[in-house]
Amino acid sequence: MGSISNTPALATNPQFIFFTDFDGTITTADSNDYMTDNVGFGPEKRFQLSQDVLHRGRPFRDAFQDMMDSIELPLSECIALLLREVKLDPGFKEFYDWSRENNVPIVILSGGMEPIIRALLDSLLGPGWDIQLVSNHVQARSGKTLDDVAGWRIQFRDDSSHGHDKSIELRKYSSLSHRPTMFYAGDGISDLSAAKETDLLFAKADKDLVTYCENEGVPFVTFRDWTTITQTCKDIAAGHLTVQKAALGRI
Repeated sequence: MGSISNTPALATNPQFIFFTDFDGTITTADSNDYMTDNVGFGPEKRFQLSQDVLHRGRPFRDAFQDMMDSIELPLSECIALLLREVKLDPGFKEFYDWSRENNVPIVILSGGMEPIIRALLDSLLGPGWDIQLVSNHVQARSGKTLDDVAGWRIQFRDDSSHGHDKSIELRKYSSLSHRPTMFYAGDGISDLSAAKETDLLFAKADKDLVTYCENEGVPFVTFRDWTTITQTCKDIAAGHLTVQKAALGRI
């Protein structure tokens, strides 16, 4: 096994680890899309940028930078807006409770920004939630504070074309000779770097990640909400279903 400091999800010696996207996967709405559509440059340009990433090879990092740069609302006001509008995906709380009872660590790998995600999780799950978070950050623009108009900008986690290459974190675990079974759930273009890195991929129905997986021949299980994910994981943990059969079954 790797060092616990490098792979903290191994601390309890789990049989399974569940990695997941945050926006639009754990939540019903993508907070970054919501901000872009309502206080940024709007849904039409955002949709075009998504298509550029999915079909024309534009780096996600560049498209996401454009989206976030179009938002001038102070960070505290962005968070207040999202706390009113973003809801937990149906079924996730049941999965969260089951995972804690059955030693299945949850690790959020997000292209979003840590202070926004933490505020939303505090609201949606309550203070004291037990999930590892690996994400991008925010920083104040030169001469401004986070709560000034146009005062903040996204601070990417790494120098990759993704801004946050999720495969980096996943490969810390997948490269181990003896490791837990790894799951991942996602929905969109920020998840492309994670799609091929785990034993079982859950892709949200009718979203960009499904399109990518179909084009690339990546096996996946479709889900509309977390009730499907919860039942599939329960069946695998109980030995009633294998990872391979789940992936081939396109549940």
